[in-house]
Amino acid sequence: MNENDIGKIVVDCAIQMHMELGSGLLETVYEVILAHQLQERGLRVERQVPIAIEFHGICFNEGFRADLIAENKVLLELKSVEQTTRTHKKQVLTYLRLTGMKLGYLLNFGEALMKDGISRIINGNIE
Repeated sequence: MNENDIGKIVVDCAIQMHMELGSGLLETVYEVILAHQLQERGLRVERQVPIAIEFHGICFNEGFRADLIAENKVLLELKSVEQTTRTHKKQVLTYLRLTGMKLGYLLNFGEALMKDGISRIINGNIE
């Protein structure tokens, strides 16, 4: 399964979840439920994945944590805020660069409509 196929499943699950749960819950609630929903769709999902950063030749695993990674190909950063900012999108792009992944999603469950809370972020080119 390629990144785009995984992305379609992610978006579908996020929209469905938002319709059922609404906005205003904690990010961790959306994270645990989305991970479960994606696993039910047959995807391998990891939660709170450490993202290492290298500085002066030393690797630090405590640098960052990705909320979810699906199939070791698509990174998901979840928010539950009124509105995301460019900083949130830069965060996802930084994670993509550090991991070498090509596709990430910033999913803001704080929006009134989930479609307004989905940002697709690409690092380089997706085949």
